[in-house]
Amino acid sequence: MIATGAEYRRPPCKNLLRFEGAGVYYGATFVEAQLCSGQEVIVVGGGNSAGQAAVFLAQTTKRVHMLVRSSGLAENMSRYLIRRIEETPTIVFLPNTEIVALEGGDHLESVRWQNRQTGQTEKHNITHVFVMTGADPNTSWLDGCVELDDKGFIKTGIDLSPERLTAAPWPRSRPPYLLETSLPGVFAVGDVRGGSIKHVASAVGEGSIAVSFVHQTLQE
Repeated sequence: MIATGAEYRRPPCKNLLRFEGAGVYYGATFVEAQLCSGQEVIVVGGGNSAGQAAVFLAQTTKRVHMLVRSSGLAENMSRYLIRRIEETPTIVFLPNTEIVALEGGDHLESVRWQNRQTGQTEKHNITHVFVMTGADPNTSWLDGCVELDDKGFIKTGIDLSPERLTAAPWPRSRPPYLLETSLPGVFAVGDVRGGSIKHVASAVGEGSIAVSFVHQTLQE
């Protein structure tokens, strides 16, 4: 069972590691949305995952400040998400902007961000930051043993197309199990798997499910 995770791309900001799980998050699920309901939040990133997080959080928060280092969104985001962001009045898009400082005690209490073009710095008493700048899976050691997606995450189950299984080749008469890779009997769970939710509870659940498939495989 492969559970080597992924390395999140972190902005070069002092104290970021200190506030991970205490105001800084790498996923926006119902759990995090409940924590910051009715408050102002920050979403860092300009890709689809950042756009999805911003639109999702805008449903329950007072305001979403979307910080992007580049000058726009079109290069890395779908037109549908861009339109949703433009049509949502509680999402404030801040291009050419990055976080320069995080402050607080046991939990994040305030954030400083800076416009890279003007040099202007602002401080806001915001206690929740969602860093959605992507992640790099720890899969380089696999060296072509199993099928990966275009970002290097492991493909499993239904994400393995019949064509790819033929090329692998897949030696079993049955299709791969839910969390099984292109190599029979080898499973992938958690952040290293393509399409995973990137949440601890989800990763634990996938591990439990994979164990049952391991037993089925051993009985074959």
